[in-house]
Amino acid sequence: MTRAFEYDLLSKCDVSNRKEDSCVLLSHGAEDEVVDPKKYLEESCKPKCVKPLLEYQACVKRIQGDDSGHKHCTGQYFDYWHCIDKCVAPKLFAKLK
Repeated sequence: MTRAFEYDLLSKCDVSNRKEDSCVLLSHGAEDEVVDPKKYLEESCKPKCVKPLLEYQACVKRIQGDDSGHKHCTGQYFDYWHCIDKCVAPKLFAKLK
């Protein structure tokens, strides 16, 4: 995808009022290009997953000074993305033909 098309796409997508369908198929020139709506659906689901995000950020702060490399926040990171995926999945799979 070219940079000009990405800008064109972002200028036409309306994610501010959560109209995910407006980003699915956009006309560009003489041909239609299908756009993956997943990243827009993820953005719309992030406000629903604040608690796991805060837990992940707290973990990152807690282990910042660890020089041993044994401490990590992998569990919290995956909990956050699991929450987002759980929110996105029904919306995304509803769009499959």
